[in-house]
Amino acid sequence: MTLDVVVFDDNRNILDSVELLLGTTAEFRLIGKYTHAGHCIEEVRKTNPAIVLMDIEMPGINGIEATAKLKEAFPQIQILMQTVFEDDERVFESICSGASGYILKTDLNTKLIDALRELQFGGSPMSPVIARKVLNRMQQIPQYVKKEAAVDYRLTSREKEVLQCIVNGLSHKMIASELGISYETVRTYVKKIYEKLHVASLTEAVAKAINKRILR
Repeated sequence: MTLDVVVFDDNRNILDSVELLLGTTAEFRLIGKYTHAGHCIEEVRKTNPAIVLMDIEMPGINGIEATAKLKEAFPQIQILMQTVFEDDERVFESICSGASGYILKTDLNTKLIDALRELQFGGSPMSPVIARKVLNRMQQIPQYVKKEAAVDYRLTSREKEVLQCIVNGLSHKMIASELGISYETVRTYVKKIYEKLHVASLTEAVAKAINKRILR
């Protein structure tokens, strides 16, 4: 199965690089590339991609604003941010706006395909530092820390262990090491967790785990 991808970036060299990279695999197909996000809703509605590759810094509507608009209009769409600096506060802001992960522009040639695969299988490519920032922010916002009655989502004991690791900010590789299981097994568990919680991203999973007291 081939997944359709569109990319927003004001750097034409990046657009061409992404096109060349996706052309090397049958797993992903680039169906649109745009130099600004001013008409992102219309363009995504027209092309109907599974994944959007979004630059954070763009003229007019920046990638963070565009991400928020796209997630509101298309909740199930996966958005992978492109950035220059891993610890940029704007990376954190974009994740909170609904992005499912990010990739450094300097790593596009070596890590883009793997990042897209991780999204495809329910993962969220990001560093533990950013994941921890997301968790800390959610715990500080009243709407997230307000406790609700516990709900049974029928998670198995192992799925709860994996979810706890996610809440603790561990990456997929760190979860595999922590629980003594393979990376692929972690991805399988994460996909099942997303399905049972009816969420589509790491931030949604963590928010629901806190709101619904799933791990209490």
